[in-house]
Amino acid sequence: MKIVNSIKSFSATKQTIVTIGTFDGVHLGHRKILEQITKNAQELNCESLVLTFFPHPRIVLQDDTEMKQLNTLDEKIGLLDTLGIDNLVVHPFDKEFSRLTAEEFVKAVLVDVFKVKKIIIGHDHRFGRNRTANIDDLITFGELFGFDVEQISVEQLNEVSISSTKIRTALLEGNVELAADYLGYTYSVTGTVIQGKQLGRTIGYPTANITIAENYKLIPANGVYIVKSSIDGSLLYGMMNIGIRPTVDGTTQTIEIHFFDFNQDLYGRKITVSLLKRMRSEQKFESVEALKAQLGADKSTAEEYIASLK
Repeated sequence: MKIVNSIKSFSATKQTIVTIGTFDGVHLGHRKILEQITKNAQELNCESLVLTFFPHPRIVLQDDTEMKQLNTLDEKIGLLDTLGIDNLVVHPFDKEFSRLTAEEFVKAVLVDVFKVKKIIIGHDHRFGRNRTANIDDLITFGELFGFDVEQISVEQLNEVSISSTKIRTALLEGNVELAADYLGYTYSVTGTVIQGKQLGRTIGYPTANITIAENYKLIPANGVYIVKSSIDGSLLYGMMNIGIRPTVDGTTQTIEIHFFDFNQDLYGRKITVSLLKRMRSEQKFESVEALKAQLGADKSTAEEYIASLK
């Protein structure tokens, strides 16, 4: 997949089959559209092209938004790269770009730069300044400039009944299994292992504390999760706590992973952790000993679940 970091940097060698969107999550609903553009590109001897934006348009246009996203930009690129897309254009979204009229966008971007032969979009796609143009306008522009427009119907998308909003809601409720059903893959977080207070080590449960650089990445609900990770080619399972550690009077959110049967030094390493199942909410225990007893019970629960996967 060829990745270009702005519209101006793209140069078409063939006509293109285009789709446009933020594609947060690259979930099963998105994949219906993405599969369609790759299929059309093969049939029509064109190249498939996805136009997406970073940062998310809503973050730029709504000053008060604290919207969290399902994917970091690197995660989104990685997911799209598995789908056979020929070209990915990640355009820096800003207020100046948002002021392009629908006709300016179609002529200057789709026609002049992308050499669009066909555009495939979802049923509710809106574009242009203040998002005033819709599918009917796009069809009119297609007739004017000589490209085809295909709409993925609400019926087709309703077959999977998925939206990024539904997935965010599931994750904020801690329901990582439902989120995985919608996404088509297990939700994960990637962070760098940093020095913690090392309390876990003193009670027999050493943890890797991670910090996530991308502050826009959605972190699931506080609680204790069964997780897996691949480190140096080895598949590891463990349990992860997201929360403030109330038993030791913590006040800021941390993400800590205890890997089973693993004792290597991970400080400074970047690791990706997939969340398989939430076991319980975070809670405050009367003592560190009570916390240790609960961690033992959590580990047994996790090991039973992991055994059921194998």
